Amino acid sequence: MRINCSFRGTQKVWETPESDVVFGRSEGKVPVILDLSPDQRVSRMHGRIWEEDGSYWVEDLDSSRGTRLNGVEIKGRGKQQLHPDDSIVAGQTTLKIDFGASRLPIQETNYLEHGTFLLPEKHHNESGVAIAKDIDATAVEPVAASECTGDSAAKRLKMVCDLPFHFATKTTLETLLPAIVDQLVEVLPNGESWALVLRDSETDALLLKAYRYAQRTYLSETLLRRVMAERKAFIWRKRTDVDLSGSMVQGGIEVGMYAPLLWQGEALGAISAGARSADAVFTDEDVRLLVVVGQYAAMAVASHRLQEKLRQESIVKANLLRQFSPKVANFLAHKGRLRLGGRRSEVSILNSDIRGFTQMAREMEPDEIVEMLNDYLRVLVPVIFAHNGTVDKFLGDGILAIFGSPEPDAKHHEHALRAAVEMQSVISKLNEARRARDVPQRDFGIGLHCGEVVHGFLGTAERMEFTVIGDAVNRTARYCAAAAGHEILMSPEMHEHVWRLVEADQTTIATKHEGNMVAYRVQRIKEVGASGVIHQPSSEPLNH
Repeated sequence: MRINCSFRGTQKVWETPESDVVFGRSEGKVPVILDLSPDQRVSRMHGRIWEEDGSYWVEDLDSSRGTRLNGVEIKGRGKQQLHPDDSIVAGQTTLKIDFGASRLPIQETNYLEHGTFLLPEKHHNESGVAIAKDIDATAVEPVAASECTGDSAAKRLKMVCDLPFHFATKTTLETLLPAIVDQLVEVLPNGESWALVLRDSETDALLLKAYRYAQRTYLSETLLRRVMAERKAFIWRKRTDVDLSGSMVQGGIEVGMYAPLLWQGEALGAISAGARSADAVFTDEDVRLLVVVGQYAAMAVASHRLQEKLRQESIVKANLLRQFSPKVANFLAHKGRLRLGGRRSEVSILNSDIRGFTQMAREMEPDEIVEMLNDYLRVLVPVIFAHNGTVDKFLGDGILAIFGSPEPDAKHHEHALRAAVEMQSVISKLNEARRARDVPQRDFGIGLHCGEVVHGFLGTAERMEFTVIGDAVNRTARYCAAAAGHEILMSPEMHEHVWRLVEADQTTIATKHEGNMVAYRVQRIKEVGASGVIHQPSSEPLNH
């Protein structure tokens, strides 16, 4: 992906092989993939751009000042498709996607699924290893400039200087870590095997992430775990005064070095080099270099893990924003309420769809149909969110919304009613605007009902969606199907809770399976003062 960035007259081109990019302002412990610093009007996690099914998309991640697409605010409106020459403005920075850019090639990796083994752990006192030299891995400086004489020293210094460059350009650990090990091969010619291992924090297993060897050798899990536990790098040599067995016999390594990957006091893994020749020599300078490489690798691992966590959180939040208002989405994300499972309680349900849509759709082009649906959803969804509602799903030309979930709401009946009335109002206004543009307009029928349902998050931890299940959902659909254009029909159960707020006429609707059902046709909302006195109706009748 190639993105052209412009801030106060300064232009830059940012390029990455990643297909999902979070942009914002990187500060403290919140790095982002595309850093728009020093634009202070950009939020730390401002928005997201990604490629999906051959198209580019953008969304605002509830930034403080919003995001504009071609001059139109998209905050709170979910994902928006991007087209060539579209302009995204975050703060004072303008972003444009280069649709003609070819994908960057992914670097080849030396990650091995097979070819070496991690042997069972054994206490180091029994390993047949004599530690020739060890140093505190938390107090090592890079190679001193005074030591940089000759080709070997120049190579080492260049490697240390190049590590930040590799850290910045390699976008995945699978490309970064093998590249680091490859450089060790160049600057440690006495070695015959080089390896980088990470510890799985959940299982405590050691994962071989990068490995190079002149001849297949074995790694000692005993020494790997020792270097991580003691936070010390060391040079070791095989002892000649003991009978060896196990890993030392199988390994074939006579001399080697190990260094921990330390980040903020935690050992994330280890890095090693070894030789099969007893005459091979590793110096103090060699082990210091290994420690520096290990620290850079640890920083890279920690940074990539944090970026992956932020990416996953942005995806979860993006999914939430499709169903919940930004306020509710933030509450669920920050309060740890995102768990698979459900509960049973009473909610209010709103079902709406377009009257005569099927016949109209036969006479319209596909892009015209999508444009019309998006135009109506653009004004209807914010109304639902404004009244504490949740969008359960889009039903083709309709919407199923829930009030009183996922968080309890003592006024969910009233909120559902007011949302329905306001939805009909904004539909009328939109129809006037569409009539002025000489494009098709349609009316909506809305059904309201309340009852007990099972509601919660279904799916997987990576992709969960909120939904409701129960007969009350089917009952709501009956009232929606019977509602004429610009009508709101509600059930007797709903009317019992909102009768003081609404003027409604009782009627009967015919259904296919339940027979005739009592319904109430909403005429208008009444305002009830704090004293309980009902004032004059606040709106014109809906059916005028």
